[in-house]
Amino acid sequence: MRAKLIESFELAPEVRHFVFEAGDAGHNDFHFDFVPGQFVSFSAPLAGKQITRAYSIASAPGRGNRFELCLNRVPMGLFSNFLFEMKPGGDVEMQPPLGMFVMRQPARDSLFIATGTGIAPFRSMLQSHLTESSPTITLLFGVRYQSHLMYGAEFKQLALRFPRFRYWPTLSRPDPDWRGRTGHVQEHLDEALAGRRDMDVYLCGLKAMVDDVRRLLKGIGFDRKQIFYEKYD
Repeated sequence: MRAKLIESFELAPEVRHFVFEAGDAGHNDFHFDFVPGQFVSFSAPLAGKQITRAYSIASAPGRGNRFELCLNRVPMGLFSNFLFEMKPGGDVEMQPPLGMFVMRQPARDSLFIATGTGIAPFRSMLQSHLTESSPTITLLFGVRYQSHLMYGAEFKQLALRFPRFRYWPTLSRPDPDWRGRTGHVQEHLDEALAGRRDMDVYLCGLKAMVDDVRRLLKGIGFDRKQIFYEKYD
């Protein structure tokens, strides 16, 4: 199938938000559906070879054939630069959504830990699952700079609307006027868990963070079945 770019805009320096529309030229009744947390794979012939890259969906299902992505421009990265230069109306080959990084059902009290563009699948999950009666969810989101707190205003609004949702941004390189949490997400793990061992933990971000948090969780008694993760280099 093809994915046509509807629009894109800057979220943070070298990070863009993309809105695509999925379609199948041979089927007028085609319907694009996915489970929050899944990803799509794009393919294109670049630099003389066919390249495929996977990107987590950053929006909730149920919006017709439209879906959203959040990705950063990788220095010398062929595919990210190809997408960053794409104009509205351009399209790219896409495979159907895949992935097992989805919320366990029935949902339990959960801790979401994201770094960088690892925030994308959590945005999809929160848009889909947050209700007045949903279990408690804490989002611990770590980036270097305040300018990279993607979707920050949106998460703050969700926290105001849903008392069971807590949004905890943390900066490893804060400006002098930053009054929030600082350091890496690992440093706030104990505070977020508050002594509990009966919740699920979902991790998405760079491999080093995911591996370190998994090690910490197992060290304090979490079962591997309580830990869900997706990592990238």
